Amino acid sequence: MVTHLEQEIASQPDIIAQVMDKELTRVVQIVAKLRTFSYAMIAARGTSDHAATYATYIWPVLTGYPVALATPSLYTLYSAPPRLDDALVIGISQSGQSPDVYSVVEEGRRQGRPTLAITNDANSPLAQAADEVIELHAGIEQSVAATKTYTAQLTIMALLAAAWSGQQQHLDDLQRLPDMLAATLANTDTIASRAERYSFMDQCVVIGRGYNYATAFEIALKIKELTYVLTHAYSSADFRHGPIATISEGSAAMLIMPTGIAFDDMLNLAHELKQRGAELLIVSDDEQTKDLATTWLPMAATVPEWISPIVSVVPGQIFALHLAQAKGFNPDQPRGLHKVTRTL
Repeated sequence: MVTHLEQEIASQPDIIAQVMDKELTRVVQIVAKLRTFSYAMIAARGTSDHAATYATYIWPVLTGYPVALATPSLYTLYSAPPRLDDALVIGISQSGQSPDVYSVVEEGRRQGRPTLAITNDANSPLAQAADEVIELHAGIEQSVAATKTYTAQLTIMALLAAAWSGQQQHLDDLQRLPDMLAATLANTDTIASRAERYSFMDQCVVIGRGYNYATAFEIALKIKELTYVLTHAYSSADFRHGPIATISEGSAAMLIMPTGIAFDDMLNLAHELKQRGAELLIVSDDEQTKDLATTWLPMAATVPEWISPIVSVVPGQIFALHLAQAKGFNPDQPRGLHKVTRTL
């Protein structure tokens, strides 16, 4: 029986095509209006927070706008919202239901700042709190673990950056995303067959750098949610500042290393971990990593680095799904979790 999660992972090329088709013009219009800010403040939780983390890299690189991640507890638990002078305030949430996320957007509006909601529910409290709304067009997400809504969120963040950059090449890159995702999904059986080896794994680290720092955290979350394996995410730089001491013979380490500026640093780390006897799972489009990896998880080739997180997360989604099944768990019913989480 095909799980909801499997169907939703497979649907991502179509979802991203819909996002591009239905939101490109709207995003360009929003960008034309939103010029009176110096930086973006983004509120999000869980998977959506990883989409926000992605924006902390691509927005400064493509547009020069710095991005800060909001601390929602300041707005809810402590009732001490900071001044948001010159900020564009953004909330990202699949459901749009979490009070701590929409409270940040409400406060931004109260302070007279432009506000934007990115959500899968145009009638949600988050959408109602914002001046502008961009929809994910992902349809109902049946599985608890978010997949298609995450890549839709990443695409929206990339689309906003591309529109602000004024560079047509960036928009052209985004138009290729459905094909890149389809090419990666063509490796599903290969990736699935490699999960069985790790059925007794109880700890893992996931490491990325730069644009794929967010990818490391999202894949680590999927592994935790679906397989209950204690999984920690790091940047390759932070990992060298202490956590590398945890690696010994047989330690499982997944490295997210598509080609690009961060590749050489990740390659050096891969060699270091190999020398320590680590079990290396490598997500990459670079053939030279195949021989280095214990388990190679391929992604589509020639993906521009700035949008590679939208593609590189997919092998991790597939791996987490099939590792859950190899461990005898139902990936559609992870224990103790609910689709909509409301936090204060």
